[in-house]
Amino acid sequence: MRITTLPSIYRHAKRTGEIVAVLVRYGFADWVSRLQIEFPKDLLKDADGSAIARYSFATRIRLALTDAGPTFIKLGQVLSTRADLVGVEVANELQKLQANVPADSPETVRQIIANELGQPVDEIFAEFDDQALASASIGQVHRARLKTGERVVVKVQHAGIEPKVDVDLEILANLAAAAEGFFPELRNYRPKAVVAEFQRTLRRELDFGREERHMEEFAQNFREDPTVHIPKAYPEYTTVRVLTMEQLDGVKLSDTERLIEQRYDLEEIARRGAELYMEMIFTHGFYHADPHPGNILVLKGQVIGLLDYGMVGRIDESLREDIEEMLLALGNRDPLSLTSVIMRVGSVPAALDQSALSSDLNDFVSHYAGQRLSDFNLSGALDEMTEIIRRYKIMLPARVAMLLKVLVMLEGTSRLLHPSFSLVEVMAPFQRKLVLRRWSPIRRLRKYRRIYAEMEHLVEVLPRNLLDIMQQVQSGKFDVHLDHRGLEPSVNRLVFGMLTSALFLGSSLLLSYKVPPLLNIFPGQETPFIRGLSVLGLLGSITSIALGLRLIRAINKSGHLDRKR
Repeated sequence: MRITTLPSIYRHAKRTGEIVAVLVRYGFADWVSRLQIEFPKDLLKDADGSAIARYSFATRIRLALTDAGPTFIKLGQVLSTRADLVGVEVANELQKLQANVPADSPETVRQIIANELGQPVDEIFAEFDDQALASASIGQVHRARLKTGERVVVKVQHAGIEPKVDVDLEILANLAAAAEGFFPELRNYRPKAVVAEFQRTLRRELDFGREERHMEEFAQNFREDPTVHIPKAYPEYTTVRVLTMEQLDGVKLSDTERLIEQRYDLEEIARRGAELYMEMIFTHGFYHADPHPGNILVLKGQVIGLLDYGMVGRIDESLREDIEEMLLALGNRDPLSLTSVIMRVGSVPAALDQSALSSDLNDFVSHYAGQRLSDFNLSGALDEMTEIIRRYKIMLPARVAMLLKVLVMLEGTSRLLHPSFSLVEVMAPFQRKLVLRRWSPIRRLRKYRRIYAEMEHLVEVLPRNLLDIMQQVQSGKFDVHLDHRGLEPSVNRLVFGMLTSALFLGSSLLLSYKVPPLLNIFPGQETPFIRGLSVLGLLGSITSIALGLRLIRAINKSGHLDRKR
């Protein structure tokens, strides 16, 4: 952590204290849970009076994020898509995070709408329900009716949410910097990069205008599909903090009992929903990234309606090619190609055991490749592959991790309706189209055109750069900068050890010569050894011994001196 972060910590001392208190509380509970003694495990209680130490590790993380507030709940929801970082168990637990934020008062909501849209609520809407339909971490939703008669839903951002989010994001950035600085074992997980990604995601969700544009793009993509209904957005009644959209009347997929009562064909609904997502992912390259059962409605005629367009995913040309190669490697039972794709897509550690990774992927491919499509468990396969990637500390790009999580959630949602539903069977036609499109003449021509443009740029730039290098060599200005990887910690320890030894030697001299001020522990008694101790020498000796023990612990933690690395 840099010294420049200290003013930020001081400025937000109260909120930082609240967050640190939550982390310490649940961290202590995690330590207590590992003890063999039972009675301390019941000391720390949560809001419901249950013992925190009795919960699983994943549940404690979810509860800690819940207690830390809405911003950290959002962080948990983002981390639920990063099973490659936190593990499948924790990611699945974080999917349960829900923000129960109290709704703002009707007066506050009406004032925000008037400020954003430039007119009072009664002049914009013929009806407006002051009772919030739902209230989440960022905003709340109200039913309304326009002057023209359309039934709409108005999403209003909570009052003062942006300053609170800004403070929490700044604190999170400081905590991430501290984690990388003080805990070297966390650096492989790049907490600063994860927090930076979360900052971008959350700031995008704070812009309701972006969500409105997402809805318009989805509506354009499915304008000729009668089995899908994207709610209409009203740009004239939408701003950064207010979103007005068409109200959809249907049954949520989470309400399976009501779907059965109304005699819907659950298998057909599951198939339509899966095909909708396959179309978004493999054809449009732009997909709804939160296929939660509460975000999918069944309208009349078994038409699928989608809600909540704040979180979306995009697949560009390079990612599409990586997905194609991964599918080809799985279809051809080629673990070497699969290993190559994973290493190219992800961020691999320097000490990666490639042969062990290839061996594990070989077992993975052998286990799943021989299964029938109807028996194939896609979510189980993706979870297992993610665990393998995490075990070898390979970090996937956020968009790849999100896509994998969407596929896992989609199969889970589909099987909620029909337990024997197979997402792989629905994917098969789209995979074939994907592979055929990979070798289409238009696609190859586009790829060759891109390669030609890059080569043309290289041919244009390379001679100029070579000429610059030759001129620097001739003028004696050519410098070579060497990066000694791993040398900095060794030098720091060497300097630290020299300072510690110098402090101990100096303190010993102060004690030997009884340099004042002196300390007499037992006055009036004959205690020649401890009579007349130098205070400075004693403090210096204790400090040098503590520093020496810390240095020994650091060396022992990273590797003994006689161990070859």
